[in-house]
Amino acid sequence: MVYNDTDDSVDHQLCQDFGLVLSIFSLVYLIVCFPVGLCYNALLVVVNLSNKVSMTMPDVYFVNIAIAGLVLNIVAPVELLGPNFTKWPVWEYNNEIYITLLILFNISSLVIMYSTTLLSLDYYIERALPRTYMSSVYNTKHVCGFIWGGAVLTSFSSLLFYVCNHVSTKIIECSKMQNKEAADAIMMFIGYVVPAVAVFYAFMLILRIRKESTPLDQDSGRLDPSIHRLLLASVCVQFVLWTPYYMTLLVHTLTGVQGNYSDKPWVTTYYFLRCLSELLAFSSSFAMPLMYKQMNKNFSHKLQRLLKRLHCGDQGCAHERSVVQQVVTSSTQQALPPSPCPGFTGVLSVLPLGFGHG
Repeated sequence: MVYNDTDDSVDHQLCQDFGLVLSIFSLVYLIVCFPVGLCYNALLVVVNLSNKVSMTMPDVYFVNIAIAGLVLNIVAPVELLGPNFTKWPVWEYNNEIYITLLILFNISSLVIMYSTTLLSLDYYIERALPRTYMSSVYNTKHVCGFIWGGAVLTSFSSLLFYVCNHVSTKIIECSKMQNKEAADAIMMFIGYVVPAVAVFYAFMLILRIRKESTPLDQDSGRLDPSIHRLLLASVCVQFVLWTPYYMTLLVHTLTGVQGNYSDKPWVTTYYFLRCLSELLAFSSSFAMPLMYKQMNKNFSHKLQRLLKRLHCGDQGCAHERSVVQQVVTSSTQQALPPSPCPGFTGVLSVLPLGFGHG
């Protein structure tokens, strides 16, 4: 609408070109990345939650990131098919829907960034102090609960700025808070600067640990080396995909682009880059589950066990029952003392588990 008075200008042509490129990228994401990301995020959550006993510390964090990715998958089609991303919008939405989408996006971004940060710190703890249970599954579950609560509370402060930016100036309290740059500054500092500093510190400690290899590195209780590569790669990929978005928030905070159209090409380029950076941020919900599937050797085995269980139903598969029976029988025979009557031991070995142990 800014360029309605200059339809034949070069600025308008630049705006049209950027809009066409953004529309193509959005449609490609919705056709290819969105269904794959939705499917794999749901699989990651279901497979791990159905195998809670075998979950490790990294699994809990990746489940947490996958849930945040599902929230992004809910926001993505509404946002990408709206007027901000495509020249052929499917729907228009009002300020209330826009604020709701923005808050859900912010909560997901905070959960993803802080889960990634704490994953790197717990990775260092696991490398430096194995078997201390500081980075155990039990502790990680409680930490993830605090992450979601903290993300909601942090987004509430930004919510006040966003809401007051769209309401009447007659409300005295909101008239002093109609500043979207302040909301972006809060998200920039809490959502990116703090996690980036923590991840940088954790990486320095991890590199120091790797240079000083100890006999603990051969400890059988430590995480599999493939998990180490997965943790480092996931942290790097998350920051690569989210950094452009937070950089646009920083630019908006420092320059106050909102409402300033004195330099039209610059404003057009800024909003194009901002939308492109949001598209990259959405793609993190597509990249992370694929990396988890490729680099975590246990995921495919857990998925196969889950599919077999679903296929066999509540009664369990015959193969699994035979394996369990063999394990129970062997453990019962090992627990029994030597008997002077060989046949008596054979009789006890087929008795029920509780009677045999008694």
